[in-house]
Amino acid sequence: MTEQRPGISPLFLSQFEVDEAIPFKRHLNRLEVEIGREDYSQLKRVELLDRIPGEDAFAAMTDITGRLLKSTQNNYNRELLKRLQVRIYLDPLDYSIYYRLPDRCLRFVATWRQSVLRRFFTAVPTLDHGWRPCGHALPKFAGRYLPDGAGGVLLLRHNQEEPRRKRPLITASHGPYDPHTLEVALYFLRTGKGGAAIINLGFAGREPLTDNNLSHLEAWGVPLNPSNIDVIYPYADEHGHPYCYKLEEGLPHYVKALEMALPDLVIDIHGCVGTFSDDRRIVVGLGGLPPFRGPQQIGTLSSAVDVLHLQPNAAVRQGLAVIRELSAEMFVQFCAATHECYNFALLGGMQLLGTRVDPRIEVDSLVDGEDRAFLPSDNLRWLPGAGANALQRIAARKLNPETQCLHVEIPTAVRRKMVLKLRSLEIESSLDASGL
Repeated sequence: MTEQRPGISPLFLSQFEVDEAIPFKRHLNRLEVEIGREDYSQLKRVELLDRIPGEDAFAAMTDITGRLLKSTQNNYNRELLKRLQVRIYLDPLDYSIYYRLPDRCLRFVATWRQSVLRRFFTAVPTLDHGWRPCGHALPKFAGRYLPDGAGGVLLLRHNQEEPRRKRPLITASHGPYDPHTLEVALYFLRTGKGGAAIINLGFAGREPLTDNNLSHLEAWGVPLNPSNIDVIYPYADEHGHPYCYKLEEGLPHYVKALEMALPDLVIDIHGCVGTFSDDRRIVVGLGGLPPFRGPQQIGTLSSAVDVLHLQPNAAVRQGLAVIRELSAEMFVQFCAATHECYNFALLGGMQLLGTRVDPRIEVDSLVDGEDRAFLPSDNLRWLPGAGANALQRIAARKLNPETQCLHVEIPTAVRRKMVLKLRSLEIESSLDASGL
């Protein structure tokens, strides 16, 4: 019987070949690394171990070699690992990856994940120890760590029931792949714009390696190609199902763990790169795949010649008001059918002004060789939420049919600004606590 490839969405499939003479040429993630200058330096660190762990140590880990070779989209990396006879192991306790070669052993350490967990729990937990006060890391909130096979999840919730019920739930579904979305979530919580948050701590196989890590690998004779590094932390689980949707699909599980009812508004924050390096325009996606959402599910639509006016309903308006603090320029995008889509600009009075979009004609790719959609007419990214938003809405409906799910794409420049604003709040809070 022929083996079936993992069920990876076509949105994330990018088969390509790498010239072995130039293995470090980046084929994918070019938008983030070359245009957006995203900072991935804190995500992971590669080490050459002084001693190869013994057989007992590897027996306690999970051998993921077959899974990675089966699911990788980079044939160069697949053949390189085979040629070097690399066996790859995942340590489920500390979420480290071991590259076991015949004569040496490398270890990839999830440094971002470790720093986040220490920030809230002092030590890095391996088990669910229930709710713990966040202290100075996030006053008035408690945190909880939920382990899983893909790095685990951090839950945060306000200590009082009323804010949890009335304020939006913030989700950061891609965690480390979208740098600084954690800081955006914490800013929302600190400023009273969110009552709880769900933060993905695990990788999904697409996080680029930094040049510093690549230089180490080249020196050690393991010249991995940096495009779609899905041969380190796996993109798919042991059943071939992608990890990248774990928060959206698993929303009922995480809400149950939060021990609260799902509020009427979920704000799912993501990082994107705009069409130029200092692009500060926020795109709010309300769905790009079935079940589609028509304008009547979002608000009241009227038209004047070729211009559409959409007055959002109360829940969408509340969400847009929360998000507006991030940027003065915001757009709302969604699809009512496969080829009936909409792009609206948010005006000062929370009104939406826009047009219909036929993606077959009006959408192009910003970067050659990568599916990075944008609207050339507005020089604006085309990011209507697509599959993630649809999966989250389906899951949310089971808990609360009234819930609105907003998929928020935040460009690099805005996320960097929010890091500074969060640090300012933390310093102010620390000074208040010390009586200065």
